[in-house]
Order: sequence, then structure tokens, then C-alpha cells
Amino acid sequence: MAGTAPVSAADTHGAKLARSNACLACHQIDARRVGPPFREIGKRYAGAGDPAATIEYLAGTIQNGGRGRWGAIPMPAQPRVSDADARALAEWILNMGE
Repeated sequence: MAGTAPVSAADTHGAKLARSNACLACHQIDARRVGPPFREIGKRYAGAGDPAATIEYLAGTIQNGGRGRWGAIPMPAQPRVSDADARALAEWILNMGE
């Protein structure tokens, strides 16, 4: 994570997971749709302390949903996203904030 190149390609593993899990129905990389842009999420959490704990936190939010962190619209739970995919998505998002 730390020291990796900035996320710029839409063909990364994380981007492919975001497309295949319909994340892009509500989120975009750099623009607000229904939810906040992935890059903005990454920026908010990039300096939040232990990167491994942050990845677990974001992965949990992907799978269990959340409300009140980004405004009035809640994020619905995505239980069909596997643990491994949720962690990969979380790491991809977190890397965008560095």
C-alpha cells in the first residue's frame, strides 16, 4: 500500500471488482453519484492509522452497509461480496487516498 503508484488505470483488479459487483451503480472513481467517489473515501481513510485495520473496517462497511458517514443516503449491505473481494476493494479504495 504505502509507496505504491497512484491509482490511475481503470483496468486494475480493484476496478474490475467494482464493475463486477455493481459498485459503480452508486459510486464513481472521481465524481459523486449516489454515494461518494472512491477517491474521496480513500482520502478520508488513508491517514486513519493502521492500514490493515482500515482495510478491515472498509471491507466490513462494503459487506454490512453503513449510514450517516457521508450524508443522509445509507449504503446498503452487499453480503454477496466475498470477504476476499471486499478486502481487495477496500485496499484499492484506500490506495486512492495516498
